[in-house]
Amino acid sequence: MATTTLPAKKKGVASSSIGLKYLMAGTGVIFILYVLLHMYGNLKALAGQEAFDEYAHHLRTFGEPMLPYGGLLWIVRVVLILAIIGHVYAALKLIARNNAARPVKYQAKKNISSTFASRTMRWGGLALLLFVLFHLIHFTVVKPNFNSSADADAVKESPFVMISASFELWWVVLIYVLAMIALGMHLYHGVYSASQTMGLNRTAVARSRARALGGVIAAVVVVGFLIPPLALFFNLV
Repeated sequence: MATTTLPAKKKGVASSSIGLKYLMAGTGVIFILYVLLHMYGNLKALAGQEAFDEYAHHLRTFGEPMLPYGGLLWIVRVVLILAIIGHVYAALKLIARNNAARPVKYQAKKNISSTFASRTMRWGGLALLLFVLFHLIHFTVVKPNFNSSADADAVKESPFVMISASFELWWVVLIYVLAMIALGMHLYHGVYSASQTMGLNRTAVARSRARALGGVIAAVVVVGFLIPPLALFFNLV
């Protein structure tokens, strides 16, 4: 008997699960490169106010007159915004597909082969997204002066005074410590997942190297980002 059922429409590469995973991996690489450069810039604070303020000013004048004042920063911001949109979109689509493929949750979950970083990837990603919004409000968009003992005009004029005043407060330092721990776990699992997506984890040795690379990158980023706020909090700079 004839049937009217039409064959399922094939998904394009961009909308397929593997395409979404490649999108996550590609945008993840962009984030890793950015956080490493950002970490390097933050470490300039250890050299004192003059060095850090000069570095911050140079970022805004870089490329002049080919670029307008602050042009490089706006290029970086646009790239990061597009990368965040792509990363979050791919993550949400993959989560929705995984949930649809398994509508009934297992009564007992077996997490023997998974890591804590992988099991908290979704919530860690959400926490990082909220932290990024807080970080932008804190140091870029609004620049609120949380420290009442600091001079408001000096905070707005000097990037070093701004971060120094902020990291004198224990609760601000705590927020950054927790955020960097979440970032470290996200990077640790993200590097492994990205290498797996690219087909680099086909052997036990390759998987071991991918986990080691993820651990090294995560450790460098976490330690590098936490040195300036902790040094300022304990008056070591």
